[in-house]
Amino acid sequence: MFGRDTQKPVYVINGFLESGKSSFFAYTLGQPYFQTQGTTLLILCEEGEVEYPENLLRMSRTVVEVIEDEEDFTPARLMSLDSKHKPVRVLIEWNGMWNFRNFRLPRKWRLEQQITAIDASTFSMYFMNMRSLLAEQIRNSELIMVNRCDDVDEKTLLSYKRNIKAINQQADLIFEDANGEVDMTTEEDLPYDVKQDPIVLEGINYGIWYLDAMEHMDRYVGKRIQYTAMCMIPDGFPRGYIVPGRMAMTCCAEDMQFLGYACKVPQGSKIQEKSWIKVTCRVDKGAFEAYRGEGILLEAESVEPVRAPQEPVIDFSAAP
Repeated sequence: MFGRDTQKPVYVINGFLESGKSSFFAYTLGQPYFQTQGTTLLILCEEGEVEYPENLLRMSRTVVEVIEDEEDFTPARLMSLDSKHKPVRVLIEWNGMWNFRNFRLPRKWRLEQQITAIDASTFSMYFMNMRSLLAEQIRNSELIMVNRCDDVDEKTLLSYKRNIKAINQQADLIFEDANGEVDMTTEEDLPYDVKQDPIVLEGINYGIWYLDAMEHMDRYVGKRIQYTAMCMIPDGFPRGYIVPGRMAMTCCAEDMQFLGYACKVPQGSKIQEKSWIKVTCRVDKGAFEAYRGEGILLEAESVEPVRAPQEPVIDFSAAP
């Protein structure tokens, strides 16, 4: 058995051709904080326009190998490269046209970080035509960089942000133009009125609120919200708490997930799991065991049974 300390760290960047993968790795290899005494193995699964300068490879002790065909990206092939170069770490530029579900590493290697690079000018095309491949790239990334935002209007960038966050809620998401990082999501950009009391959230607006509240908790603390939800009661949840939320889909039916925050209900409430309710809640934030940290906490002021909506699943791909 291999312990974590004995496994070689692997850094993976994925994205479609010309999304900025090589530029990011080239920049990182040149940074003082990323230097190491041993050999770095850089595996290219496709070759874009940006080439790695020879002096950069020499300075960073990096050797380059190319794997051109997806069927050749196997643990056995990777171990042969390991034996050849004996690297202390591995960088992989994954081919965006390969399905990341087929990504496999040798047991001696561990995935240290996964990054996704996205070209904002082509995001819409790939999202519409290759959504499942894009979703697999995004799903488990720790950092998602959307670059080349200069010629994309803010409303469109906000729709990209919602689609990405619906797939991966935990990732750090950065938008960049020629001047650096782009700051987005003011209250005026939201499709509902945050000054309303209560804030009424139906359909896609609930999904947008859920994602925005995760990033901007203080925007909603002390406010009241009202929405139609399915009730879920997870195993081990404290008595008197439910999760009123909605199923959401970004890519396809297999990609659905439940979006909801913990909600304290009035004493004596009898709510069956998977029943539909209209709930009016006050929003707070705090530590909750299921969150493993701080998050949104709801306290229901009223709960009433209702019929399931005509479209019970939120479809983020149809969001404005």
